[in-house]
Amino acid sequence: MIKLIATDVDGTLVKDSSPEVYPELLDVIKELRKKDIIVCIASGRQCPSIEWMFKDIAHDLIFIAENGAHIKCRGTNMHVVPMNREYFEGIVREARETGELEVMANAPDVCLLESKNEKFVELIRDGYKNKYRLVEDILKEPDEIVKVSIWKQPSVRDFGEKKFIPEWKDKVTAVMAGEDWVDFMDSSVNKGSALKTIQDFFHIKPEETMVFGDNGNDIGMFKAAGESYAVENAKDFVKENAKHICGSWKEKGVLKVLKELL
Repeated sequence: MIKLIATDVDGTLVKDSSPEVYPELLDVIKELRKKDIIVCIASGRQCPSIEWMFKDIAHDLIFIAENGAHIKCRGTNMHVVPMNREYFEGIVREARETGELEVMANAPDVCLLESKNEKFVELIRDGYKNKYRLVEDILKEPDEIVKVSIWKQPSVRDFGEKKFIPEWKDKVTAVMAGEDWVDFMDSSVNKGSALKTIQDFFHIKPEETMVFGDNGNDIGMFKAAGESYAVENAKDFVKENAKHICGSWKEKGVLKVLKELL
């Protein structure tokens, strides 16, 4: 019997960078909650962004934000894992040196931007609906950072998979979080460890857990759940780690599985 469901957002429920989810999904989540099934939204996004997406039912969800560095339930922080300051500063400086990457540093409830690129700032403000603060130098700000990200369109994959992830993987958790983002968190952080925190808190077993995802940062959840689904648009290496494949976000594959569960 499934007692806990966790789903990624971008590329799994909706197109990457979408500002909202479709109403039919919210209706199904409401029905799941009536059956006392715990629902977690697990994303690389910051908590205010995903809370806004699910604002009509946010009070009844658990949010795994920042790839697991921040867990929040009904307005209360359940779990916050800050980054090692030395590693955070090193990643930022290296990203600056490329001259091609935008950098975002996230505290639990605000992200710091030093960008002069209006397109990037607009994406953060209007696309992701982040709470953000523009600063001259994010390294001079006092905030406790839980995640730092680098961004580039149309793709940051070459920088991520060939340079940053190999260089930093032994010091921090470094993952591709979509085609445009590479995320870096404390080495103890991933969505799977965050899901395990919730399972332990509610005494829920892996075999009572169902998860959905599309990217490398979702594999940790797959390993923590008895029923794991990769959406059809996921990369092949992600599908290889999932027990099942469901329809893509375009086909509302997650919604179909949830309706079958109901």
